[in-house]
Amino acid sequence: MRNITMRQVRSVLALNEHGKISAAARALGLTSPAVTIQLQQLEEELGFQLFLRTRSGIHATEAGEIVIESAKRIAGELTTLEERIASLKGVSAGTIRLGVVSTGKYFAPRIMAAFNRLYPGVQMTLIAANRTEIIEKLRNFEIDVALMGRPPKDFSVRTTLFGDHPLVFIAAPDHALAGKLDITKEEIAQQKFIVRERGSGTRSSFEFFMGEVAEGLTFTPTEMDSNETIKQAVMAGLGIAFISGHTIEQECQSGKLVILDVVQTPIRRQWFAVTQAAKTPTPALQALDDFLRKTGPSLLPIVSKPYRTATSQIETA
Repeated sequence: MRNITMRQVRSVLALNEHGKISAAARALGLTSPAVTIQLQQLEEELGFQLFLRTRSGIHATEAGEIVIESAKRIAGELTTLEERIASLKGVSAGTIRLGVVSTGKYFAPRIMAAFNRLYPGVQMTLIAANRTEIIEKLRNFEIDVALMGRPPKDFSVRTTLFGDHPLVFIAAPDHALAGKLDITKEEIAQQKFIVRERGSGTRSSFEFFMGEVAEGLTFTPTEMDSNETIKQAVMAGLGIAFISGHTIEQECQSGKLVILDVVQTPIRRQWFAVTQAAKTPTPALQALDDFLRKTGPSLLPIVSKPYRTATSQIETA
């Protein structure tokens, strides 16, 4: 394995990303035969076929998946090396691939703008997806840092807490429960509900909060896979919803939505910046980590309950 070259590593990554030798070659600025030779030499070195050739393109074998995973780590470490060497020269530069769960897209641009005002030489890209997708991208080194609620437990990560994440019940202003105080869980359980899809952090928190109250009741919420769709459905009068308070700032200010005064709410979860423990922090990532810890809370949307400030803690495990 000592004969493996960076050209071979880059070829594997390009083949995995583009799915065809011709497309990978264009991305690398090489000819198709040159990429094919790089792949063949690597396969000979390892003694395994890494990709299956089909009419629709190429697909990684089991051995190929292992090599791709290692290739991503190698590429990431090279980027880290470049940035650390640059920092020794006094160069304020670097790149950060920032991943956020769906709810995070409501404040991530605000964080990026504030951070770039302090570090204009750092280039940032933003990837927003659901929790499962963000975790997979973090696991596969496709992003450098993820902003999310519950950190993953099935691989080693570093976490930085940077703010509270309130979860609230919302309704249209003309809903029967709007303006009512001390709404109980039992009352809420009788309503028509709109919730996020299973597997989302918000859905898990909703089910945890309702707990035994939902048992024995006809409790079939309507699932929707986006916060925007849920808000529109609530405004249209299709039901009430349990949602992140960070997603409704503008609608509450404009009077299109109201926060319901449900007992033991808002539920307070937390926001974390999560990085792979196996990834060496670059100067840019260290700067972002410090920035989030010190400034992050002030950049999160403000959520105020119109009637009281009762709070409840929910496990972040």
